[in-house]
Order: sequence, then structure tokens, then C-alpha cells
Amino acid sequence: MSSTPAVLVHMCAAREWSSARRRGGFRPGSATAFIHLSTPEQIHLPANRLFHGRRDMVLLYIDPAALDSPVRWEPGTLADPDWMLFPHLYGPLPLRAVIRVCGYPPAPDGTFPPIPGRQASR
Repeated sequence: MSSTPAVLVHMCAAREWSSARRRGGFRPGSATAFIHLSTPEQIHLPANRLFHGRRDMVLLYIDPAALDSPVRWEPGTLADPDWMLFPHLYGPLPLRAVIRVCGYPPAPDGTFPPIPGRQASR
């Protein structure tokens, strides 16, 4: 990716967000060394792959300039277009980097729609 977007997005269950707020942020899981992020224009791809039909999901809008750890742009899965790279945060996601939180309910058929890229207002 030639330039970092103004906003990145992380999707999680509302209860995970509540827990992260109590702990002071997110840390990479034991299965990966990074936290999965997306651009607003990409978030529906992993949402549909991983969370189809779930109604408890929220989107965390993240200011990349407020991150202390590196973000690397890497391929997703084989189902994603070859040219598409996803941002992965190699370190903790501090609460101060989260500039907006909103629900992300699926459509009646369980699929998550694409979202506009300009939803970064505080």
C-alpha cells in the first residue's frame, strides 16, 4: 500500500470491546502475532467470511497516526483478490487510537454490506 488511509477498522463482538476497554486496549492473540484490521472499503470481506449472521458485532474506527506499533499490509485469504492487501497491527491497539465505535448489523440474509469509507467523524 503506497499510503496509509486516514482510518482503519477492526471488527469485534461488543463484549470483546467492553473487555478491551477494561483492560486498556487489545493485544494480539496467541494464534497470530498481529491484530487484524481492514480499510472501511474492505471490512465486509472478513466480516462475511468470519461473522456471517452475527448481530453482536461492532466496528472500531482507528486513527493510524495514534498507533505505537507497526502496521504491515499483507495478503488476506485465497478468496480475496490477489492485489488486495489487509493492514495487520503488530502490537497492541491502544484505546486512544479508537476514534469511533458503531454497530455493524448484517442484512436480513446474514451478510454484511460494504460501508462507505468516510465514517471517521468523532
